[in-house]
Amino acid sequence: MQKALFNLVLRGLEKQVPATGLGLFRLAFGLVAFQEICFLYYFRQLIFDPVPYLDIASPSVHLFLVLWAIAALCLALGFYTRLAAIANYLLWLAFTVFTPMWKDFDGGFDQLMLGSSLLLIFLPSERAWSLDRLRLAWRHSTVDRRYALPQTVPVLCYFLPLAVSLGFIYLDSVIHKLFAEFWRNGLGPWLPSSLPYYMSPLDMSWLLEIEPLQRAIGYTIIAFQFAFPFLLYFRRFRVPLMLVGMSLHAGIIVSLNIYPFGFGMLVHYVLMVPFRWWRTLGRTLRPAEPALQVFYDERCPLCLKTVLAVEHFDVFRAVAFRGLQTHAATAPALEGIPEQDLLGDLYAVDRKGRRYSGVATYARILIAMRYPALLGLAMLLPGLDAIANRVYRRIADNRVRLGCDESCAPVPSRTEPDLARRLALWVGGSLRQRAHRISRMLVVVLILQINCTLHYAILYRLGVDTKANEAGQVLTMLSNALISVSHTFLGITPHPLYLHDHFQGYEHLLGITYLDTDGKEHWLPFVDEEGRIVSPNWGRVHSMWANVAVTRHMDQRRLDKFVRKVTAFWGTRLGLDLNRATFILKLKAVKAPMDWEPGLRRYNLSQPWQDVGRAVWRKGEMRLELDRDLEALSAD
Repeated sequence: MQKALFNLVLRGLEKQVPATGLGLFRLAFGLVAFQEICFLYYFRQLIFDPVPYLDIASPSVHLFLVLWAIAALCLALGFYTRLAAIANYLLWLAFTVFTPMWKDFDGGFDQLMLGSSLLLIFLPSERAWSLDRLRLAWRHSTVDRRYALPQTVPVLCYFLPLAVSLGFIYLDSVIHKLFAEFWRNGLGPWLPSSLPYYMSPLDMSWLLEIEPLQRAIGYTIIAFQFAFPFLLYFRRFRVPLMLVGMSLHAGIIVSLNIYPFGFGMLVHYVLMVPFRWWRTLGRTLRPAEPALQVFYDERCPLCLKTVLAVEHFDVFRAVAFRGLQTHAATAPALEGIPEQDLLGDLYAVDRKGRRYSGVATYARILIAMRYPALLGLAMLLPGLDAIANRVYRRIADNRVRLGCDESCAPVPSRTEPDLARRLALWVGGSLRQRAHRISRMLVVVLILQINCTLHYAILYRLGVDTKANEAGQVLTMLSNALISVSHTFLGITPHPLYLHDHFQGYEHLLGITYLDTDGKEHWLPFVDEEGRIVSPNWGRVHSMWANVAVTRHMDQRRLDKFVRKVTAFWGTRLGLDLNRATFILKLKAVKAPMDWEPGLRRYNLSQPWQDVGRAVWRKGEMRLELDRDLEALSAD
């Protein structure tokens, strides 16, 4: 096995492919992380305060959320990519280990993001769609020689996130699913989509009522998750796997209110888009010939930086730069202009032979680039053009031109920034040495994943008593220790999400209303009249309420804790006085069958509520008063 894995890794290192997909994956992944951090910041009092707004968490939590958001945004933009990736991973690790973010507010999303964040530290994703390409080009280019990062990466950089972040998750998840009755009945997607807590605002009843289709979707998911880690490496299966996987996670996004997990998984499929699709898209979007030719002073460092910046952001390749000293004589539109005047301005010529100079050239560049066209048109407006001209003249008339001096020295031979050279997977030693190191690392990861899957997805599900003897106790303790480490640092974790042991007997929902100063009852903006968890309480806030606070066997301590959190947070947001506020706890009966029942979604939404208790706030303290004990509530 080790030899076969070594050969696969070696071939993956030897084959170079375009970095386009890897760069787009980093961009999309960083944006998913950024939006999640913004979500955490919005709900920071609910998530991190022991009692929102009353018993507050350390203010440093807010500061570190801001720093984390900056790191995620830098990762998305590819600005100091490796440092941003390290900061993103360490902050994700710190928040999941040291705050309630994971324990009370997690739905399996954090471990997915943690594992991929770790991989991005080592993957050369800055080679495409990154500001690092421009930053390093500015730093190392001279008027006589340009610097550019390589635009290819080993194909292994595509397979590692797909195999580890997706393949392992799918295989572990499908083994758990085989033990769930409603999944074996082909109704895995149907049941959560029919329960108010889990369904999205979209009315999916037309789809949920087609029983054969629902069973087909359920069985397709099981087959897909089992096949993915084994068929991923065969080119003929890659596009079908990509289309099925993207459909699966797009379905999660539109049908359930756990969209962060759906987006987190979906962005990985950027790595499966065939390279020829990117090339075809590029040829389709880019003009056959440039819309604008721009002539610049080849001996001007500032002009060179302008050229590098425009070429970096000109994704449609609509602008072509020509060295003035080399090409001016061949441009009819520039005939008759003295060389001194040519060197004093930036000139451009469009396809119709029209000539532009100065600020007008910059405006035409932006217009030709398409997406910043509005900014270019704004530069030509009366008033703004005068300001732009004054700024332009001040810079253009004071810029420095170079003869051939030390700036003409060759660019240093290194092709990566120092940190990238130290961290990149394939750097250091021969290809075979690198392949040996990576294959050994993958064996360790595989062993950790097998341990986790064997422990929870097989032995636990089969009811095997692993502590029946001394040897079993030692092995169980060792297995738990390995799971703790791999879960914490690598994101390797069980994925028994939305199975029978959660839904079976889940036959009640809780909602909360409040009384205004006139004694009139209103729904808290949390759970609505139909039992849906409303926006923006989705993602991890939904997981807190639907998976931890309210379960098939409700716990007094948990319920008290999370009712206190929810009422304190939303009560304060609504301007209620928590020195004298009353919230009504309501219960609604629903069905969670393990086999098909027509009209289940409609039935669950239409069930009536009954008052079962109150959360009474007096002088900043809450008292939960239940009309019946929790066992009676669960029985109802």
